[in-house]
Amino acid sequence: MNSQELLKELIWFDTTKCFIDGAWEKPVSKKYFELFDPSNNSPICKIPRSNKSDVNLAVQSAQNSLSSNWGSFSSLERGRILNKIGLLVQDKIDRLAKIESLDVGKPLTQSKADASALARYLEFYSGAVDKIHGETIPYQNGYTVYTLREPHGVTGHIIPWNYPMQIIGRSVVGALAMGNAVVLKPSEDACITALAFGEICREAGLPNGVINIVPGYGNEAGEYLSNHPGINHISFTGSVEVGSKIQQNASKNIVPVTLELGGKSPQILFEDADIKKAIPFLLKAGLQNAGQTCSASSRILVQDSIYSKVENLLVKEYKNLSIGPAIQDYDLGPLISKKQAERVKKYLSLGEDLNQLVTLSLENNEFEKGNFVSPSLFGNVQPDHVLAQEEIFGPVQVLIPFKDEEEAIRIANGTKFGLVAGIWTKDGSRQMRMAKQLKAGQVFVNNYGAGGGVELPFGGVGHSGFGREKGFEALKGFSVIKTVAVNHG
Repeated sequence: MNSQELLKELIWFDTTKCFIDGAWEKPVSKKYFELFDPSNNSPICKIPRSNKSDVNLAVQSAQNSLSSNWGSFSSLERGRILNKIGLLVQDKIDRLAKIESLDVGKPLTQSKADASALARYLEFYSGAVDKIHGETIPYQNGYTVYTLREPHGVTGHIIPWNYPMQIIGRSVVGALAMGNAVVLKPSEDACITALAFGEICREAGLPNGVINIVPGYGNEAGEYLSNHPGINHISFTGSVEVGSKIQQNASKNIVPVTLELGGKSPQILFEDADIKKAIPFLLKAGLQNAGQTCSASSRILVQDSIYSKVENLLVKEYKNLSIGPAIQDYDLGPLISKKQAERVKKYLSLGEDLNQLVTLSLENNEFEKGNFVSPSLFGNVQPDHVLAQEEIFGPVQVLIPFKDEEEAIRIANGTKFGLVAGIWTKDGSRQMRMAKQLKAGQVFVNNYGAGGGVELPFGGVGHSGFGREKGFEALKGFSVIKTVAVNHG
């Protein structure tokens, strides 16, 4: 069975239509584009190429839902319907995982983890929605002052191709929990599970217009959405260049934005680290989803005294990696597209002056059809080298030696990014010192990633963006505070 036939067996909705006002609608332009299985570049389905008219319809639909059904829902009612959506996602985890593997090129085990994470986000926010509240403020005699948390209104969500289900969970679900209505523009490279989520919401009885999904190109549908005067908040995950442009577009309408723009995240191993425990984290955090992860630990900083030991262990683990078609569930699958694969290969060519410790051999016809790039590990890399500075977004890691805490901090903070960092040491005082000095939105000590961390606020500093998603902080970000001062004499 080829990829297209397998997908037809898995989907239960029409991928050629937008999801607007609770119904599947043909794009106004009647234009479409094809999606391809990254494992072999065979076409799998057609997707609507939404334009300005589709975005206008989606925004109007969202606005209507706020002035009618959804706007009158209590937090308890919102929580119950999110819980119902979550149960339906849970029932479809295996199906959603297979769809994601065909669409994104992600190994099946990783796709299943993403589908499970989406269900967990819905579970978390369905229980958290009635626990976010305002406060009373002591003021002058004769006054009672309190604050209310209210939704922005219509929120626009522009999500990337690497983790569609997870980012829907942390972004869209958080916005819905606070009572916003949503217009979602998934990536043109991977949007099938986003459309599946729309159908699941419809099945769960989410009122019409509360979520609207308009697939399309970033410079068309995404551009229209970020400029639309009917949008009250924008959440974007993607590149620094596009994020900057979206921020500029939003500023014209004085609209707040949440930007998560990637990273060059370090993991730092001191000589007292539990190396045996750390190695699996170093490997997984750098190579999961073929390195196409914003929080990937692409820089591994190792203290001089244990450098050779760590290098040898990582080389051994690299040589045991398997790579192949996503649906067959190897350790690594392909990259999302030929364009992305070529981009990563260009970076690898910039590392010809480095000590390339290991790269796997890809020699059969199966690899030639797909967007495969061999995972590569470089040793003794200078902190200012391009491979240690720029986000490659591929299966590439660099090892950087350091002497002491001061040098480790200097190297770790020595890029324009600041998303995630990891510290490996048994010294409690060092743990606290390092965590305080690292410029990052998340710092993990003797672990990395915390199993997805649905509850943990996520976002960056510097060129990694600003604003926070996940946890209760997301609910704060997807709401505004209103202060009420009552003079009762």
